Amino acid sequence: MENVEDRTEVVLLACGSFNPITNMHLRLFELAKDYMNATGEYNVIRGIISPVGDAYKKKGLISAHHRVVMAELATQTSKWLEVDTWESLHKEWIETAKVLSYHKQRLEARSSDNSVRDSTSPALPGGKRKRTGNSQEVSEKKPSSPKKKGPPQLKLLCGADFLESFGVPNLWKLEDITTIVGNYGLVCITRTGNNAEKFIYESDILWKHRNNIHLVNEWITNDISSTKIRRALRRGQSIRYLVPDPVQQYIEKHNLYSSESEDRNSGSILAPLLKAKQ
Repeated sequence: MENVEDRTEVVLLACGSFNPITNMHLRLFELAKDYMNATGEYNVIRGIISPVGDAYKKKGLISAHHRVVMAELATQTSKWLEVDTWESLHKEWIETAKVLSYHKQRLEARSSDNSVRDSTSPALPGGKRKRTGNSQEVSEKKPSSPKKKGPPQLKLLCGADFLESFGVPNLWKLEDITTIVGNYGLVCITRTGNNAEKFIYESDILWKHRNNIHLVNEWITNDISSTKIRRALRRGQSIRYLVPDPVQQYIEKHNLYSSESEDRNSGSILAPLLKAKQ
């Protein structure tokens, strides 16, 4: 049987509005994890949800506080998904490439800390460690040291619409696209009607780094979207089974989505487009 320890560890990062988080957002992580693990080359160990900050200025975007809480409620029973607030807490909009850089540095720091800890004393069963001060306690025959692992690879998880947004004029800086697909890589969930392969072919940058873009087919199609959730709520329709139950209860408790909330940031210029004009 293949040893999972020999595989490259991967952390999946999803950036977005999560306005609100839906069951489909959670399914993206599961689909990506299954695909990457099935390659036999990777071992997905963690998934990170990073809601965008309020300064993104997207129409209908409610406060980051509520979006973060809903994401935390949605993942509270997961053993491998977590919510990170670093991006959402910034008063200014943070580019996705910078969010990736931040999380990469955190993973490298954590890996370095673990390496130092592992080298200070030999581990014993149960996670306990034995003092090394008395040389008589150390066997003359040293056990072979396990192969040291570097930090996990960080990859951006997205849908096909995110991938195709690379083609929207002024929405992305070319150097950021190059950094994202070249230094990190994408795990992109596609569905019927999306021609991600053609989009990659027609983009010189994406084509150059095509081996770092993993396309995952979503065979059990699911058309849930945050936009449709908000529309249903404005019309007084049920959203049960479209979002996790705790998220639905939180939305109802705080009356989060209405015609008034949908008009929020109406007339504002999306932060990336505004930045491109400056």
